[in-house]
Amino acid sequence: MSELPRGWIETTIGDVTDYVSRGKSPKYADKSSLPIVNQRAIRWVGIQNEHLKFVHPDQFPQWTEERFIREGDVLWNSTGTGTIGRACLVKKEDLSPPKVVDSHVTIVRPRRDAIEARYLFAWIRGPELQRSIEDLATGTTNQIELSRGTVIGTRVPLAPLAEQRRIVDKLDALLARLDACQQRLDRVPALLRRFRQSVLTAATSGELTREWREARGATGGPEDWTTRPLADLCMSSRVITYGVIKLGNETPGGVPCLRTSNVRWLKIESEGVKRIAPALSAEFGRTVLQGGEVLVNVRGTLGGVAVTDTTMRGWNVSREVAVVPVDPARIEPHFLAFWIGADASQRWLSKVEKGVAYTGINIEDLRTLPVSCPGLGEQAEVVRRVQTLFDFADDLERRYKSISRPISVLSAALLAKAFRGELVPQDPNDQPAAVSAAPVERRPAPSGGRPKRTKSPARATTKELDSTMRKLVDVLAETRDWMPAQQAFRSCGIEDGSDTEAVEGVYAELRELVRSKRVAVEAVRDSGGRKLHDRLRLIQTI
Repeated sequence: MSELPRGWIETTIGDVTDYVSRGKSPKYADKSSLPIVNQRAIRWVGIQNEHLKFVHPDQFPQWTEERFIREGDVLWNSTGTGTIGRACLVKKEDLSPPKVVDSHVTIVRPRRDAIEARYLFAWIRGPELQRSIEDLATGTTNQIELSRGTVIGTRVPLAPLAEQRRIVDKLDALLARLDACQQRLDRVPALLRRFRQSVLTAATSGELTREWREARGATGGPEDWTTRPLADLCMSSRVITYGVIKLGNETPGGVPCLRTSNVRWLKIESEGVKRIAPALSAEFGRTVLQGGEVLVNVRGTLGGVAVTDTTMRGWNVSREVAVVPVDPARIEPHFLAFWIGADASQRWLSKVEKGVAYTGINIEDLRTLPVSCPGLGEQAEVVRRVQTLFDFADDLERRYKSISRPISVLSAALLAKAFRGELVPQDPNDQPAAVSAAPVERRPAPSGGRPKRTKSPARATTKELDSTMRKLVDVLAETRDWMPAQQAFRSCGIEDGSDTEAVEGVYAELRELVRSKRVAVEAVRDSGGRKLHDRLRLIQTI
């Protein structure tokens, strides 16, 4: 981390928080009065309630007071490829009804006298920390996680508290404007999809070329178009059929074979084309491409349709793709692709779709698809006009992408600038961060049913603490399950008193270490006990 501005310090999340803990794995219910926040529900913009799950009423007593989310908490996804590192800031409206989090989410509760909740959230959201998430995470490829130790040890560049507030106020204003701009831009792809589909609707209904017909004195209209089944528009020497059944392994230098991932809506994407053995392709010579065929996905991404060109001559297709060998003397291939890609034909294809586990369109049904078309001259004009309008839409889409990228870059740049102390001016009168973030004596949050203590207990000796911790480790190792603190204390013969008060602050960590089963019980006894004992001694020195 580069040199910090005057009055700033480099600290850790553990030093500026009151509570950092993963949630618990609950017994779920279809519905209850206790929602539980999971990874999917956590988005940068907040909690998405539609993804909440519910705790079974039998387990309600197990959720102690400190485990309920509070306003200003940062909920941080701590596991899962693609979700790890995403976070949200708990707002007042999120507290009704009360909620808890599951074991894949960490609650990070800021010390309000040391750090602004919005400031901590902005740091977690910022590019520097997000880029380091993969390095911070531990575990296998499919089960990476941010451990509690990693979270509390994560560095934070801490500005004076007054400056933190100025920073987040400025960030909120600037990012809100960028978010509003991004939301408007995010509507563009859907608008373009609707535009392209409306163009096809006009093209296949005759509306797109109505003026063209009138200018030529044509008396006929769409009602005079000839309607025939798709099979009647194909070459007599070839039939509509699907391609290679089993593609086999990738063959370097082999024959390119188009799959459903390559056949998109009115476009063929050649990137990622699989190559198959030439001998295998020759076995399916009926679908070897010559150029000018219309391809239709009959499995997977149903309804994808596109036209081949001469650069694909000699290529083949998989069994999920049907080859329609168009007779150009009867119909223009691109006009047919527009017809199949239009909403009316797509609805028709969805109605003939069959299957349960593996749905698809039978070739026999595809051959009966009704196609209405004007004369070849008007077909050519339809294709010209559609392509002109699609080129216009493609240009808009390129401009949208070129604008959208800088907005995301600008958001990251603003966050990075904020934590270099460059977003707002420093005020020499601000109380330095080292003062406001100085360690304070902490006591564990009270849990439901735990009696209040009015008398501060005496300090336990190192020998007493060691004995107490090892007793608790043994009890938990034997049960390997959730156990309330008081029950655990009674099980190992500890009565209310100095030992109880001394160990209960780290008891939750010990319990989760054993319950998670991530390490052997023997390792918990040998190393886990010592680690938590050392942490306990550190807490006592504060």
